[in-house]
Amino acid sequence: MESDLAELSTVATQIEELLERVVDVAQKYHGGDRSDVAIRLFEVERSLQGAGRNLQSALRAF
Repeated sequence: MESDLAELSTVATQIEELLERVVDVAQKYHGGDRSDVAIRLFEVERSLQGAGRNLQSALRAF
């Protein structure tokens, strides 16, 4: 169980890092000719945020 907690904690950190990377790229396209890309990437951001919240909830249940 301890190794599972450590593994999931690592995944939570990776989600946070992915969020930052996705937002960085989305901001480059926001307001430009390819704002459609930014819109999709901001949707990915919202999905990752939801996944992160769900994972944090699971971690608190350990």
